[in-house]
Amino acid sequence: MSAFEIAAVLLGIANIILIIRRSVWNYPFAIAMVSLYFIIFRDAKLYSDAGLQIFFLAVNAYGWWSWHRNRADAGEIIVEELSSNGFGAWIAGSILATLAWGLIMTNHTDASYPFWDAGVAMLSVVGQILMTRRLIENWYWWIAVNIISIPLYILKELYLTAGLYGLFLVLAIAGLVEWRKVQARQA
Repeated sequence: MSAFEIAAVLLGIANIILIIRRSVWNYPFAIAMVSLYFIIFRDAKLYSDAGLQIFFLAVNAYGWWSWHRNRADAGEIIVEELSSNGFGAWIAGSILATLAWGLIMTNHTDASYPFWDAGVAMLSVVGQILMTRRLIENWYWWIAVNIISIPLYILKELYLTAGLYGLFLVLAIAGLVEWRKVQARQA
């Protein structure tokens, strides 16, 4: 446990709470958190997760801009839903991306748990894209990410991070419930 990990955990908690509330201010917290997690994951040889933080940095900057532009007249962030075909396509893409990235990590790095780490990374990429687009299904990806991340981070002795992802799991379920309520009010 390091000061970086403690700070990243606190920033992560604030970030998710603000996302559930559909607050555009989640983005500065996310940017600070992913900057710290880049260092943490690089040092733990979780290279897919480290690289993911670079992606998160860029997509959070885009999300900050996008969410500012996509508010209802009352200032609330509008949420949307994928079609069933779209949902299936994102699932298939997630699986293929995980397998491809896992092979790359296996064959070209000394990464710890390359396929497991690739699964966390690729599902996170999809979850972040769906969240940035304000699609309710983002929460399903985050629930999956959290479920598979917790044991990985325990194995890597990132106990605070594993605890954070346990909290993220609870918050992702709460986020799904809250965004479904918002969607019902928007209809």
